[in-house]
Amino acid sequence: MATTRERLLEAGLRLLLEHGYNDLGIQVLLKETGIPKGSFYHHFASKEDFALQVVDRYMEEVHQGLDLSLGDTRLAPLARARRFFELSREKYRRDGYMGCMLGGLGQELSGVNATFAARIEACFGEISGRIASCLEEARHRGEIPQDADPRELANLLLNCWEGAALRSRLLRDPGPLDRMLDFTFSAATRAS
Repeated sequence: MATTRERLLEAGLRLLLEHGYNDLGIQVLLKETGIPKGSFYHHFASKEDFALQVVDRYMEEVHQGLDLSLGDTRLAPLARARRFFELSREKYRRDGYMGCMLGGLGQELSGVNATFAARIEACFGEISGRIASCLEEARHRGEIPQDADPRELANLLLNCWEGAALRSRLLRDPGPLDRMLDFTFSAATRAS
């Protein structure tokens, strides 16, 4: 059985994605979970602390996706990198094409909250770093040009993905995600 803290974090994953930070009141979270206010403050110092811990929980899921895709050595490195984004697209579908929580919170809070800006940028850096390692392998295998900078390419991939995720959220449609993947990965293979 899930602990009170786990129940709050799990509900937070969905509610922060749906409502964002500013529109998610603690009362909504408490009503959703049936947990009393005192229990919330027993586990979290503030709403900000709660949201930052939800981001950490979200990153656990992201790292699971990275492990599953980038660790699948049966696939070529570029196929593994693409597989990560395909797994993310599938999660977005299950969530109703609400996009990436990091992207949503980053857009909402980065200009007004330095703590969130730093945390979300650090999360993107972790994701990009993991993808860059896979792209380094792709470079060594001749899948991408030898003079390519894997870290720069990983950042570009992630930036393009986040833009496509925003458009997908606006349209409630996977089309922008699909087109981004097809364009980016076909361009990468043509360039090598």
